Amino acid sequence: MFDVIIAGCGPTGAMLAAELRLHDVRVLVLEKETEPVSFVRIVGLHIRSIELMAMRGLLERIVERARRRPAAGFFAAINKPAPEGLDSAHAYLLGIPQPVIVHLLEEHAIELGAQVRRGCAVAGFEQDGAGVTVELADGEQLRARYLVGCDGGRSTVRKLLGVGFPGESSRTETLMGEMEVGVPQEQIAAKMAEVPETNKRFWLRPFGGGVYSVVVPATGVSDRAEPPTLEDFRQQLRTVAGTDFGVHSPRWLSRFGDATRLAERYRVGRVLLAGDAAHVHPPTGGQGLNLGVQDAFNLGWKLAAQIRGWAPETLLDTYQAERHPVAAEVLDNTRAQMELLSTEPGPQAVRRLLTALMDFDEVNRYLIEKITAIDIRYDFGAGPDLLGRRLRDIDVTQGRLYGLLHRGRGLLLDRTERLTVGRWSDRVDHLADPAAVLDVPCVLLRPDGHVAWIGDDQQDLDDHLARWFGKPVN
Repeated sequence: MFDVIIAGCGPTGAMLAAELRLHDVRVLVLEKETEPVSFVRIVGLHIRSIELMAMRGLLERIVERARRRPAAGFFAAINKPAPEGLDSAHAYLLGIPQPVIVHLLEEHAIELGAQVRRGCAVAGFEQDGAGVTVELADGEQLRARYLVGCDGGRSTVRKLLGVGFPGESSRTETLMGEMEVGVPQEQIAAKMAEVPETNKRFWLRPFGGGVYSVVVPATGVSDRAEPPTLEDFRQQLRTVAGTDFGVHSPRWLSRFGDATRLAERYRVGRVLLAGDAAHVHPPTGGQGLNLGVQDAFNLGWKLAAQIRGWAPETLLDTYQAERHPVAAEVLDNTRAQMELLSTEPGPQAVRRLLTALMDFDEVNRYLIEKITAIDIRYDFGAGPDLLGRRLRDIDVTQGRLYGLLHRGRGLLLDRTERLTVGRWSDRVDHLADPAAVLDVPCVLLRPDGHVAWIGDDQQDLDDHLARWFGKPVN
């Protein structure tokens, strides 16, 4: 018997498995595909996700395989520079091939002791008061205390669970792929200076080695249920740009729509949803993978606490309470971005207005912080503005703050040197450091890096330790 079975070994499922293994939870990840995806789609890790990777000691191995880019131009592809002084030590974007980030996260989970089984599709499940019985497509049955569906937008787990997935179906579709071109760079640059003025869903961007990322509207192409062909790309490029740029030798070809849906519930009993199984939206702004990985970070330590027996009664319920509103905001900002990509006169007028407004630092900063998820503040009750927010990677005597969070435990950062975590020391670390670069006396950090308490009173601290980390050890 496993503690947790995870359906889906994408970034969300792999990250969740690793987070659970930090707390010795017995994890099995089931992936229906027999082999990792072969197409090389480039995805971007935004600031908050980069911070989370630093918290778990993963950033160095990711940086080796990624390309660092400015944290700018995300909102509806409006090209404005990043504002200065973003509240992060990692204020940049990391572009990385999706198969690479999936492999690195899966490798991390396996190193920590997670089991991964490929070619195993969930066909059904039944839950009771003690656990979940999962049936695979080949009839095999497995037992776990909890099941988490990280199995994508067409999630089998969500459908079998009967959770509603309200929202809007796709109204527009877009082709996206990587391929080589057969025309000079000068011709591409000329078209890129001309076409996006009237069609914001078009671009050719070089990746090196003669390979380009190609995005073009999909109008009147082959059946939606089938992958697009190179001829579909040629046809649409000729329609939009007047030339097909001699595209050839595709690495991968795909299409995406602007369907926008959010699960009504993230948990039913012992079955939970995370990542695309809980929310789908257009890729505008590059938030999808990041939103799922951040779901995993929020859920992992809470589910582990439930399994290890020390979770406060309502702790697992805070997963939906915190993450559902975050996803709702992402859906809204992608809706807004898709409107700004429309070629209709009204949306284009709004786009021109917003482009001008983004010259104001406050507007540009607001949108960048929203897209990169560093603006999130969970509702922990009344208190200073820092309460409920994540704490940046500050300098401490032992180096950097995030280096102290690799084990996925809570942390008391104590500048007074008078406090203690006492009988919670089995799940919360304590750093007494009067030199820490922090403008409050002490903070209590959850394992996901969010500030759960600010102050300098021991009794008040004990109350908050109990709130987030349960009853202390006798």
